[in-house]
Amino acid sequence: MSERPAVLGAEAVTLAYGHTAVVHDVSLSVGEGGIGLIGESGSGKTTLARALLGLLRPRSGTITYGSRDLTSLDRKERARFRSDVQPVFQDGSEALDPRMTVEASIGEALTTHHRMAKADRRSRVAELLTDVGLDPALTGRRPHQMSGGQRQRVAIARALAVEPRLLVLDEPTSALDVTVQARILDLLERLAAEHGLGYLLITHNLGVVDRLCRTSHVLFAGRVVESGPTTDLLTRPAHPYTLALRDAVPRLGGEPPRPAGRTEATPAESGCPFRLRCPFAVDVCGKEAPQFRDVQGRMVACHRAEDVLAREGEVPHAPRK
Repeated sequence: MSERPAVLGAEAVTLAYGHTAVVHDVSLSVGEGGIGLIGESGSGKTTLARALLGLLRPRSGTITYGSRDLTSLDRKERARFRSDVQPVFQDGSEALDPRMTVEASIGEALTTHHRMAKADRRSRVAELLTDVGLDPALTGRRPHQMSGGQRQRVAIARALAVEPRLLVLDEPTSALDVTVQARILDLLERLAAEHGLGYLLITHNLGVVDRLCRTSHVLFAGRVVESGPTTDLLTRPAHPYTLALRDAVPRLGGEPPRPAGRTEATPAESGCPFRLRCPFAVDVCGKEAPQFRDVQGRMVACHRAEDVLAREGEVPHAPRK
């Protein structure tokens, strides 16, 4: 069976605020199934998500919807895009008007995209709430009258109301406690399977992508530093930054997470951007920016990727300046 074409893609995209570039030459595509985009706060994940949603125009490169440049869509095509690609944000309340009831909020999406009659709309709202694991009796409540987990489920129901092909999930569980996080992940996994949804999952937590994404991209300082099958990235990282992210995930009964190298947030201006934090850094890392290359079945931008794979889990020495 041939694969369906990607719904959404970025081709050599650079994004900037004013004169400052914050995302550099990123390429990825999202179709069926889950794709992970991983990085710490400030890595450019949300900025890239805004561009993929059509909210930010690239300085260079192209955002594609199907085979079309997103900026070239006419009014009808843009309406179709807004229906096909729906966001789910970190805090469910961001997608919900505090003055509107649950029924009114989800019903607004149904009216806008499907011009549904009032009686049919009420029935559909109840179906959507049931689908995301909520009691339809909640239809009369407003956001402040619900828990964080309930608000996030309502936000997901609202996104599903327009029958999208793809969800852009921007840290959808990070504002929730651990128990509620697990339930929301269960929900997303089930909905993706039942509705045939593709999704881009944006997160700093490798444990989340391990469960939901077959392929992942690791972003550092606006640059993709490693891409490949999620299982490979987690079990045998080839980039020191991926290794540091993995080792930062707490493990029940294990030792406390330890940082690999120093923790400067500012990337190096020459050579490898990660070298000031990298315990594997050597002289060449300060002289030449690493090329994105194939290393044992994944793409990685690191001069010492083979050494990282061979010595995975070790912290060989302090980073050089």
